[in-house]
Amino acid sequence: MDSQKMSHQAGQAHGQAQEKLSHHTGQAQESLSHHAGQAQESLSHHAGQAQESLSHHAGQAHGQAQEKTSNLMDMASNAAHTAKETALEAGQHVKATAQGAAEAVKNATGMNQNQK
Repeated sequence: MDSQKMSHQAGQAHGQAQEKLSHHTGQAQESLSHHAGQAQESLSHHAGQAQESLSHHAGQAHGQAQEKTSNLMDMASNAAHTAKETALEAGQHVKATAQGAAEAVKNATGMNQNQK
């Protein structure tokens, strides 16, 4: 085979190799771009779900905190009401005791005018 023919065949082989390489490179770039887009969509979807989940849990925690606060306020109000009733009863008992003592002193000293 003469060198000119060999050179021509080598050039053809080189050109074919470059075409195949270019074709496969293009396919690889398209595939990579496609998979990158899918990954980005998946990441965006999962980030949205995570944000919704966080918002939901934050809302639940806020609701629970409000309920606990309301329960504590009710307990404090009930305790204050009970303390008020106890103080009023104690005051009435002290008043009755003092009136009884005053009557006893009046009776003992003869100052009770109700006994005529």
